[in-house]
Amino acid sequence: MPLIETRGLTIGFGRSTVLHDVNMSLERGEIVTIVGPNGSGKSTLLRAIIGALRPTGGRIIRAPGLRIGYVPQKLHIDPTLPLTVTRFLGLPRRHPAADLRAALEQAGLPDLPDRQMADLSGGQFQRVLLARALLEKPDLLILDEATQGLDQPGSAAFYRRIEEVRQEMGCAVLMVSHELHVVMSASDRVICLNGHVCCEGRPEVVAQAEEYRAIFGTGTQGALALYRHDHDHGHDHDGHDHPHSHEAAE
Repeated sequence: MPLIETRGLTIGFGRSTVLHDVNMSLERGEIVTIVGPNGSGKSTLLRAIIGALRPTGGRIIRAPGLRIGYVPQKLHIDPTLPLTVTRFLGLPRRHPAADLRAALEQAGLPDLPDRQMADLSGGQFQRVLLARALLEKPDLLILDEATQGLDQPGSAAFYRRIEEVRQEMGCAVLMVSHELHVVMSASDRVICLNGHVCCEGRPEVVAQAEEYRAIFGTGTQGALALYRHDHDHGHDHDGHDHPHSHEAAE
């Protein structure tokens, strides 16, 4: 049984229909990325899946007891508010110290429990949001443009961490992203959305699809090949990417 499945999902606001007849499913352990132009309904679909929006048509079927961890696009915290990483992770409810340490370790931030949230870099802040989602021990991890605002090496490092989380926890991952060349490398399957599912499948198949090229052009296939080469061979001894490879991919 899929972890989650939509059948004929339709969502509208007033007279405007944002999504219509969306059919998709997600299996345990998969990394699936949703791509599409602005206004295509990507975030609306995620909000419906996590239960924040009620469909106007169709249905969403969740596996019994499904646990979902959600990493939002961004979260504003008053920079004058004295709030450590540990305190933030304890909102709205406290967790055992061992669970907090494990989540920070999985998110790649083992040494920052006492750091003020206001002092974190963009990449560190997003990893704290990831740690917060991992505290739920999710079967399904959902990320909505989670690397927005990060530079290219930071984004690539974040996506590699997501791959490692999938391997360690066995969870499925559903992402929305606009970073096509990174997404194409990090995903098992890509769903191209534009109010409905235009095409879906393995990244290299979707990159050749007429519907995908009509929206994004033909440039991502070359970027995909270059990124994959760099992804396999372009790490320095710290595990970071050499940025020139990614700049060439854009």
